[in-house]
Amino acid sequence: MYNIQANESGTRSINVSDENLETIRRFSLFQLLIDSSGIVTEQSLDKLKLNIRSLLTTPQGSDKQLLDLCIDVIYHRDMKALGLKNLIALYEQWNAANPEPETAQ
Repeated sequence: MYNIQANESGTRSINVSDENLETIRRFSLFQLLIDSSGIVTEQSLDKLKLNIRSLLTTPQGSDKQLLDLCIDVIYHRDMKALGLKNLIALYEQWNAANPEPETAQ
């Protein structure tokens, strides 16, 4: 279990599990999310929420882990642009430390 800071003062935080991070990887939720400036804004968070909403309407979107990610992290009452920035940084660290298993061909 990881903990990300959700506000500047550090009084709000969001718990993120390995399962949440695996779900982000499986659905490629951060791919093409941030524009070329590299700045995470509230618009980035809105874009992520809209992408997830559209995923939820597909057959693959009825995945329990995706719903858990939404409830526990993305739609958490404290999630703002700083929280998303910290979630992306955590995901990048986690992804580097936990490479995707190679599929046998």
